[in-house]
Amino acid sequence: MLQNIGIPGLILILVIALIIFGPSKLPEIGRAFGSTLKEFKKATNDLVNNDPKDNGRSNDETKVQAIDRTKSNTGS
Repeated sequence: MLQNIGIPGLILILVIALIIFGPSKLPEIGRAFGSTLKEFKKATNDLVNNDPKDNGRSNDETKVQAIDRTKSNTGS
């Protein structure tokens, strides 16, 4: 959907935003949008990277447990 906007469409959107919000509010809106996008990406990465079997454990704890299981299986 956003791939079909193109340069003229982006320029039109920016001009309309400039008219509606004014030059003093645009940096604030941009910062708010950027921080919201950063939080959204962080949350999606956390959801994708966490294994449902972890039950809230950190990756370090999971690695240590995996090493312990390997050692107990090999008899070391």
